[in-house]
Amino acid sequence: MSTASSQGLSGRVALVTGAGRGIGRAIALQLARDGADIAINYSRSAEAAEAVAAEIRAMGRQARTYQAAVERFEDDAAMIEAVVRDFGSLGILVNNAGIASRGLSVTDTDPAEVERVLRVHALAPHYLSKLAIPHLRRQTRGDIIMISSVATLQPAARGAPYSMGKAAMEALALTLAREEQPHGIRTNIVAPGLTVTDMGERLSRARWGVKDIHELDAKSPFGRVSTPQDVANTVAFLVSEAAGYVNGQKINLNAGV
Repeated sequence: MSTASSQGLSGRVALVTGAGRGIGRAIALQLARDGADIAINYSRSAEAAEAVAAEIRAMGRQARTYQAAVERFEDDAAMIEAVVRDFGSLGILVNNAGIASRGLSVTDTDPAEVERVLRVHALAPHYLSKLAIPHLRRQTRGDIIMISSVATLQPAARGAPYSMGKAAMEALALTLAREEQPHGIRTNIVAPGLTVTDMGERLSRARWGVKDIHELDAKSPFGRVSTPQDVANTVAFLVSEAAGYVNGQKINLNAGV
């Protein structure tokens, strides 16, 4: 777990979607440790989002919260406008917000569920990227990070909507990497495996029948299940000067398994 403070992102503004908890929260906090000011998107829990903002302000960074249903273009447009108005710029977009599908077979899945999951994982990143890119282009450097999943490597049964949404997100990322490179924007993908989050806890109970996800530590690579901080550290690297020549790449956080 990284705890070192850095000012490598000083002067940059990052919008992290779904940043009130889990992976999004860890990303927001790590980018703030590295010097960025943070726009925190949330969909439901204003209290959780404001708690993240308070932690960031305690570091001496700026932080504001923005409620938006990322799958709605109108919400996204209003949010991007507000972020740029409040912070004066936008240089990093982290498309992290996500939802799980219900774990049903294709034949048993309601079409409404497919649409709902695809809207969050595929359409929302497209909307937000479209709206953010004009502002990212104005910066010396811009970054777009897509938080995908190792589910796209080997899609599991009973998870078609989720796997489809993440695959579409990755296709968008690779397209943007080509389109926006001439404008100084890097677009990369981070794909976690099982991670210690609310979604990970539910998955571990459903798939392996454990009450606590940490019961899987002993059978996991390096003796532990991945944490949100693992994802945050990878995102922080990709938006840093150390990754200045990295574009159109996907990092699978599955310890090679």
